[in-house]
Amino acid sequence: MSKLIIFSAPSGSGKSTIINYLLQQNLNLAFSISATSRPPRGTEQNGVEYFFLSPKEFRQRIANDEFLEYEEVYTDRFYGTLKSQVEKQLSAGQNVIFDVDVVGGCNIKRFYGDRALSVFIQPPSIEELRKRLVGRGTDAPEVIESRIAKAEFELGYADKFDVRIINDNLEQAEAEALRIISEFINRQ
Repeated sequence: MSKLIIFSAPSGSGKSTIINYLLQQNLNLAFSISATSRPPRGTEQNGVEYFFLSPKEFRQRIANDEFLEYEEVYTDRFYGTLKSQVEKQLSAGQNVIFDVDVVGGCNIKRFYGDRALSVFIQPPSIEELRKRLVGRGTDAPEVIESRIAKAEFELGYADKFDVRIINDNLEQAEAEALRIISEFINRQ
């Protein structure tokens, strides 16, 4: 039976790097394709990077209870995980991996129960997280501070996840994630 692996973490924790590492291992993992109400950017294609819906379509699907989880990030800017897409990937025999916020992660775990493993990637400390975000050089100081505030909120959810991996050494965190996910996928 195919399984679900849910990753959540504060921005700058290394979650995307760890997920990309796991996708290159031989675990039959497929990335969950989310839906969004934002327009495609650059070469993005519908059904590849995202399913692009209008805000009206998104709201209609919320009303029809078609999402495992969703969030309205800004007015009319939605992101969410469609139940039908996840079921399609699972029935194709893929293990589905998610990169979602903490609330969405908890919702997916609640929906799938023991068939899902929820993993929280934690920075060693808020100070280290601030250093990483500053080191990226991609965000203005006020954006970094708002990400730090959000991280403090998200850290409050860490104990609601099945597994917590502290990423203070990327290679060790990747190895730990690989071991945990392999065991979970191979468990009957």
